[in-house]
Amino acid sequence: MDTEVGLRDTLIATALKLLEAEREEPSLRAVARAAGVSAMAPYRHFPDKASLLAAVADHGFESLRNALIVADDQPDAREALFAQGMAFIDFARSNPALFRLMYSHQYGRAGLDAVQGTYEVLARRVAGIVPTYAAAATLACRSLAQGIATIEQSGRLAPAELDDVAIALRLFVSGLGTAME
Repeated sequence: MDTEVGLRDTLIATALKLLEAEREEPSLRAVARAAGVSAMAPYRHFPDKASLLAAVADHGFESLRNALIVADDQPDAREALFAQGMAFIDFARSNPALFRLMYSHQYGRAGLDAVQGTYEVLARRVAGIVPTYAAAATLACRSLAQGIATIEQSGRLAPAELDDVAIALRLFVSGLGTAME
């Protein structure tokens, strides 16, 4: 294994652990200390904290993409779409600090490919359900899942019942495209 690639990956993994444990963005110095390397070592891979956190966000988008791919493995298209929505929300619930970082304007430098990868999984599924309005329907689906996740994280609006989120997604998915036919 290339030690420089190994160090880069170690720094990203360490920053992610610190981010989730402390619920705040770690400094480069804290990441170096936790990774057991010199304070200057992170600068070989990341010019600044923002670059490191953008790489962490990229990692988050890749993890989210993988979760969506697993959820999409359903024989019924609408069930797969529902499963993707729940996977998106569950990802946000399980990784709250990472989710906030991924969708932070400050770290919008996360690679477009990483962001696009999650969108494409959803877009392929939606296009099979609503081919005529695929782009608009994909936007609506992503907005619903991301909106629910963001609202939950804000702590300002909790579902009245435990399964309200699942019911909301099922209502949306069951009606997707029917109003336009």
